[in-house]
Amino acid sequence: MKKQLSLCLLSAALLAAFVPAAPAFAQAGGKVSGLVSAQAERQLDKLADDYYEENARFEPVDATQSGDSRFDDKLGMSIAPAVRARHYAQQQAFLKRLRAIDRQLLDRGAQTNYDILEYELVSSLSLSKFPRHLLPLNHMDSMPVTLANFAGGEGAQPLGSVAQQRAYLSRLRQLPAWIDQAIANMRAGMKTGIVLPRAVVQAALPQFRKLVSATPEESTFYLPATRPPASFGAKDSKALAAAYRDAAAKLDPALRRLATFMEKEYLPASRPGTGWSELPGGAAWYKANVAAQTTTTLEPEQIHALGLKEVARIQAQFAVLGPKMGYNGEPNALPTWVGEQAKYKPFKTEQEVLDVYRKLDATMRARLPAMFTLMPKAPLDVRLEPELSRATASDHYTAPAADGSRPGVFWAVVNDPKQYMSTGMVTLFLHEGQPGHHFHIALLQELGLPKFRKFGGNNAYTEGWALYAETLGKEMGLFDKPEDYFGHLSDEMLRAVRLVVDTGMHAKGWPREKAIAYMRDTIGYTEHEATNQIERYMAWPGQALGYKIGSLKIVELRERAQAALGAKFSLPAFHQVVLEDGTMPLSLLEAKVDRWIEKNR
Repeated sequence: MKKQLSLCLLSAALLAAFVPAAPAFAQAGGKVSGLVSAQAERQLDKLADDYYEENARFEPVDATQSGDSRFDDKLGMSIAPAVRARHYAQQQAFLKRLRAIDRQLLDRGAQTNYDILEYELVSSLSLSKFPRHLLPLNHMDSMPVTLANFAGGEGAQPLGSVAQQRAYLSRLRQLPAWIDQAIANMRAGMKTGIVLPRAVVQAALPQFRKLVSATPEESTFYLPATRPPASFGAKDSKALAAAYRDAAAKLDPALRRLATFMEKEYLPASRPGTGWSELPGGAAWYKANVAAQTTTTLEPEQIHALGLKEVARIQAQFAVLGPKMGYNGEPNALPTWVGEQAKYKPFKTEQEVLDVYRKLDATMRARLPAMFTLMPKAPLDVRLEPELSRATASDHYTAPAADGSRPGVFWAVVNDPKQYMSTGMVTLFLHEGQPGHHFHIALLQELGLPKFRKFGGNNAYTEGWALYAETLGKEMGLFDKPEDYFGHLSDEMLRAVRLVVDTGMHAKGWPREKAIAYMRDTIGYTEHEATNQIERYMAWPGQALGYKIGSLKIVELRERAQAALGAKFSLPAFHQVVLEDGTMPLSLLEAKVDRWIEKNR
């Protein structure tokens, strides 16, 4: 997923407390007990709705990207210190209201909602002490680039009607104030040593320079005016064109201020190092991120060791697979050798790449019913990443619109089709398309969950499920060709390497250059590919850890269920248990699967 999920921090005791207990009901019995239980559930439902609304108004662009279009005309100012303080005060009030509700009066489903809401509130408040607002943008995530990517009409912000375009224009008019607040925050960070690494700033600078235009008509933000939908009348098209021209003209000075500030002031003040632990309080901050992204109490050192173990395991599989592909060298050099083989770069155009993905999609539709009884109704589309962010983007998925007006989308990043490797396409589609992110995220909107769960989540479950989904390719017969199975192992190696380099940079003092070299030597990435990946982890510390940790947990739970149930084990039933209640912390998922195992013994 492109969007970075909310961070959280939990103690071991708190994680243990989130394992749901068996339901208990009021002792009064009869009608009184039922009334008390119903009242408790109504209180919880109201609190859950209030919590979601607060978060959606605090980060309305996140709401848009999650498929909630009610706030498409709002930009939000979550980076403003006063707004941030008010938000966390509200979170504290929500936690107090939640703990005033007797959890034991709730049924099993409501208890799950209670536990996840408590988890998220405690997590949010635990992380509020770290000054993330002083680092409001980077090359992976910034409001100006997000809105620029919406301009093409294929992003999460819908532009199909006049009203939708006016909502987008409203956001553009609010962007200059956001930019000025971001600059003020970064200046405050410069005074306290809370600044980005220089390499991350250098990676972001080209994006901000591109957003500056000589005339309003040349602005990226004027793009919707050049391609009005056919349904627009001449009067509406003319009025909207004038509005876009005016918005672009008023936005350009702010974009120039940002580009100049980043180049002339912030770049010289940026830090030459790499890891988050170099920041004031950075070691504790990074541990908080690790807890957030894995929903575990694992320490960075433990995760680093686990990563090294996984790298060794996968390299042993490379040793077996290499000869089947015509390679007989050292296993760790197999990825480099594969990258040099012209036969694995068969494409000449972007369309040829898209055609392969669409053929894969058709194959999945035929084979997935054997493994899943619970599948999303929303369709999936495959599109190319917009050119503006293509150079630094990773392949990703965006959710369908809650009202069904937009499908789920797998965004393929194709910078040069002639260099695009065919070996990783199957496993990438399993992850970003179906049954990976699409089966989980699209289903969230169809399960009747409270909004805070429908549009929320955590990284360990979200990315863990998508990485687990990659492993299903073998059972579906999609890895029969050695090169496709290599692609799967190579992607699995990437997630294992992430455990090593992320903790290496942010907890063990690895410089950026050492992390890039490790990625090149282990995965066979080019210098450019390895640099893009490492600088992503520098900007989003801990975000890349959730993939492997979550996937390993789901594999562990499946193996546990198979061992316990034997012939009674059903893979579609297991997948339904994992997916049917939506996203949850790994501790709650484990407790849920264990209950299912006991019920079916």
